[in-house]
Amino acid sequence: MPRMHGLKVCLCAAVATVLLSGCLLGPDYVRPDVDTPERWRVEYPVAVEVANTAWWKQFDDPVLDGLIDDALRENLDVRIAAARVEQFMGVLNATRSQLFPQVGYDLNASRTRASREGQPPIPAGADPYFTLYQGAVGAAWQLDLFGRVRRLNEAAQARVYASEQARRGTVLSLVTTVAASYITLRGLDRQLEVAEATSHNFAETARIFDLRFKAGIVSSTEVSQIQSQYQQTRATIPLIEQQIAALENLLSITLGRNPGPIPRGKSIDELIAPAVPEGLPSELLERRPDIIQAEQNLVAANANIGATRALYFPSLSLTGLLGSVSTAAGNFLTGPASTWQAAAAVSGPIFTFGGIKGQVRSAEAQADEAVFVYQRTILNAFRETNDALTGVVRKAEELTAQEARVRNLRESARLSRLKFDYGVVGYVEVLVADNELFAAEIALARVRAERYTEIVNVYRAVGGGWVDTAAETAATASVPGGSL
Repeated sequence: MPRMHGLKVCLCAAVATVLLSGCLLGPDYVRPDVDTPERWRVEYPVAVEVANTAWWKQFDDPVLDGLIDDALRENLDVRIAAARVEQFMGVLNATRSQLFPQVGYDLNASRTRASREGQPPIPAGADPYFTLYQGAVGAAWQLDLFGRVRRLNEAAQARVYASEQARRGTVLSLVTTVAASYITLRGLDRQLEVAEATSHNFAETARIFDLRFKAGIVSSTEVSQIQSQYQQTRATIPLIEQQIAALENLLSITLGRNPGPIPRGKSIDELIAPAVPEGLPSELLERRPDIIQAEQNLVAANANIGATRALYFPSLSLTGLLGSVSTAAGNFLTGPASTWQAAAAVSGPIFTFGGIKGQVRSAEAQADEAVFVYQRTILNAFRETNDALTGVVRKAEELTAQEARVRNLRESARLSRLKFDYGVVGYVEVLVADNELFAAEIALARVRAERYTEIVNVYRAVGGGWVDTAAETAATASVPGGSL
């Protein structure tokens, strides 16, 4: 009969669990309303969707492709982000396990000497030494009547999603950073080529002027002017070389390497500009990792409200034990040595002096904060995308104008030198024309690199399926203790 009574208690508790399984405290998540603009300030006339492709391959530079692949496999920030995802997965597994009975076992054997002077006293002649063998299998289950564990599980799952989006955001930032750094590096290489070529030409001119001065054809003033022009051009070379070395070192760290030189592929003039992806502002809500991450953090904060409100209500725990206790090894696990226990416990708060109320208030405030962060993230995404699209259009216009300016200055410098050779003008006019051409060619290399960088910024801003393509490569990187 006692065994049947225990089964009835367990059956009643199971029925109660089924009846109350729908009781879930706290608000269910609803995405906040977002004021989404209908279109961007600058509509880029492209009719092809390219946001879901490996856009960096459109530059048609195998060296750049290899650098991005290396970065995705070796970059430490990506590995850190991947390890963080595993941490949140572990938290989710631990939280989810609370929904189910926890089963364990206990085995022990002990040797004891009883006191002859204790209570009750050992009879005379009795052996005070005895061995005790114990073994049991136990189970404990805290029923989630008011949804506290389910809300905690909901929050933990949202944090896993958020951490995964943080990893995608790291991948997005890594790919665009490597591409932009490589483009900037090739732009600096072009500037260095211009500076070295111009310096070489000025050095030859200075040599000729020195011979002319010795022959009495030109004055010392003109010699000083050309020497000044030559030294000014030479002075730009160490500055550009320093910028190149610093960028190479930074890019090496991004690739997970020690600082050192970076291989080169196509020149800045040979790179092919990728197409610019199109998309409506509302699509950013579905493909920008930082927006999705902010929303998942909001989901987690919203679920925590229900988890804290459940603290107001009682909790029901069921425990059970089945085992054997014997002082003789031969009798262990026999019927007379068996033992069992079943128990149910209810506990709940009465007076907490504002303790639970404070936790609920804190959870609600955290949810409010998450809403504002989500809204701010969306606004910032719209700003970045508008800035990038505007930058692409304006930099293309600037590049066209700068190319025309360089062509005109080259012609002007050629004509000025002809006039000087025929004695029509002094060398000052040639000096001015050459200096303007040098500055314009340096600016042209910079603007061309900036134009490509703005296209990279568009892909950084709009996100897209290409992030998942890159993340698959990053997922092959190994992490200590396991593989991702």
